[in-house]
Amino acid sequence: MLEMTREEFEELVAEALDRIPPELTRLMDNVAVFVEDEPPSDDPDLLGLYEGTPLTERGEWYAGVLPDRITVYRGPTLRMCDSREDVVAETEVTVVHEIAHHFGIDDERLHALGYG
Repeated sequence: MLEMTREEFEELVAEALDRIPPELTRLMDNVAVFVEDEPPSDDPDLLGLYEGTPLTERGEWYAGVLPDRITVYRGPTLRMCDSREDVVAETEVTVVHEIAHHFGIDDERLHALGYG
């Protein structure tokens, strides 16, 4: 398995977030991004997870709720990648994939766009 400290991995996630166009980040609302070492035990290969209510499904009722949560998992990402460059690329894909869920884009469309 490729070695990378949690701090280094968190920095890669931050850099991936910085590459999201400002036009999109301005539209993101009530969402927080986290890094965890491992995903839930029932899905050990999970690279990222979006939990919340997509922007496209929010209505007048949406107020006073906890932020949506995007989690990027370090362990499975490092296990699947062979180089630091692979980790950078995979982290960026994962971050974009999970942010797309925040915007209401489903997995089928993401796979079609190359963000599987």
